[in-house]
Amino acid sequence: MIALIQRVTGGSVEVEGRTVAAMGRGILALIGVEASDDPGTAARLLEKMLTYRIFPDEAGKMNLDLRQIGGDLLLVPQFTLVADTRKGTRPSFSAAAKPENARQLFLALVAKAQAAHPRVEAGIFGADMQVRLVNDGPVTFNLHVT
Repeated sequence: MIALIQRVTGGSVEVEGRTVAAMGRGILALIGVEASDDPGTAARLLEKMLTYRIFPDEAGKMNLDLRQIGGDLLLVPQFTLVADTRKGTRPSFSAAAKPENARQLFLALVAKAQAAHPRVEAGIFGADMQVRLVNDGPVTFNLHVT
């Protein structure tokens, strides 16, 4: 499972002109699900996202995690993260989970996140989404959990 996490001052997701998710300061995470992923993978990825120290402390060093700052978490499904781009000029999605499996794992990730953290929003799996964010820093990390 892959999460491209971004430290943001705010963000939102729109579907068909309607805001379906919005957040303030925190992490906006684009989520890709691989064929080999399972509920345990989702749990490990969530723990890493919640505890990854990307927020500045009083000295300006990245020593604080999402829980410590009381930040928001916005999870956005994005199957293109699992693309293999090593060869040619067209991505291969052979490593991606089948759509129904990916949907179930993404929804499980959202449910686990909502149980573990007070402010969690999510995009809609399979929807054509417009994602807006203000990347703070910019700070972006690619987390890959197997």
